[in-house]
Amino acid sequence: MFSLPDSWVWDFWLADDGERHHLFFLYASRALKDPEARHYRASIGHAVSTDLTDWTRVEDALVRSDAPAFDDLATWTGSIVRGDDGLWRMFYTGSTLAPDGVKNIQSIGVATSEDLYSWTKSAANPILTADPRWYETLSPDWHDEAFRDPWVFRDPTGEGWHMLITARAKTGDPFSRGVVGHATSTDLDHWVLQPPLTSPVDDGFGQLEVTQTESADGQPVLIFSCLAEHASAARREHTGGVWAAPAGGLVGSFDIDAAYPITDASLYSGRLVRLRDGSWAMLAFRLTGEHTPFVGEITDPLPVAWDGGRLVVATGL
Repeated sequence: MFSLPDSWVWDFWLADDGERHHLFFLYASRALKDPEARHYRASIGHAVSTDLTDWTRVEDALVRSDAPAFDDLATWTGSIVRGDDGLWRMFYTGSTLAPDGVKNIQSIGVATSEDLYSWTKSAANPILTADPRWYETLSPDWHDEAFRDPWVFRDPTGEGWHMLITARAKTGDPFSRGVVGHATSTDLDHWVLQPPLTSPVDDGFGQLEVTQTESADGQPVLIFSCLAEHASAARREHTGGVWAAPAGGLVGSFDIDAAYPITDASLYSGRLVRLRDGSWAMLAFRLTGEHTPFVGEITDPLPVAWDGGRLVVATGL
């Protein structure tokens, strides 16, 4: 388990240098008192481990920029890949306040590192923003301009790269507009925004947060997170948590209508990870406890398996 005595920890992502696992995580001081205030005080911390269980915290990776900047409010969730040039790239969410001073606008930036420890933000940031041709921008129907949580991976053919993005469609029931945004690149430096890979479904989700697509034990799956309060009425009978959706491949098709919860609401922002022995597990952050409305710590690896075509997580809860 990874926890900090003085700070809440929540969304996270991982990188593996072949010897150590690197955990990058959002954190904010518990001195804020109100856990909801953490979002606008988030920085990106860094810890290392050889077993995904015992962690050593090292120097922070990123903090928000001075205003005016796309990330002058906070730095949020991302992912890390290593390019063919050997350079590590962290794609992350930048947040800035909208003109109304209440809602926030999200976009995607990148930082680079040669060693996973020292990071430099790109002068070209932000590299991607919500395009109103396909995606909802600021709207009275939602609490923010959702365009965040970049998940970057190499195309299965080995040619080019894909980015999945938490985004929203322009029309439909506000609590079903969540879609999987999409961008492509040939070199990790130049990105082209594409139409979303999914469409809103009648009994859908207002947001598909922290998306990840993996082929676990040879079976592709999309995982994402959404709480009942941000889902359509038909989905609110579930208290998830982390969800899984059947996938035809790493870039789709994704059957959001057939999505099913794989945890309850005590866990959030699940990440599938392949262990050194080849097996698969999931880490997530502990959102709630029996007597705690917000816990703010990251679990040890939780084994996952397939049962009847569905992904099952051994939460031990």
